[in-house]
Amino acid sequence: MSAVYIALPLALLLALAGVIAFIWSVRSGQMDDLETPALRILSEEDERTSEPGEDYN
Repeated sequence: MSAVYIALPLALLLALAGVIAFIWSVRSGQMDDLETPALRILSEEDERTSEPGEDYN
């Protein structure tokens, strides 16, 4: 029973921290655009401007 006195407040604090982090991320704009970053990898544009056959080191 004594473990409940430690585990329950700790679990509530962790849950509260998660809710606060989620609210902060929504308000700071982290959840504004969920589709564009996933589609960015499909674009044909290559960031590198090297010639074929060059070493990328």
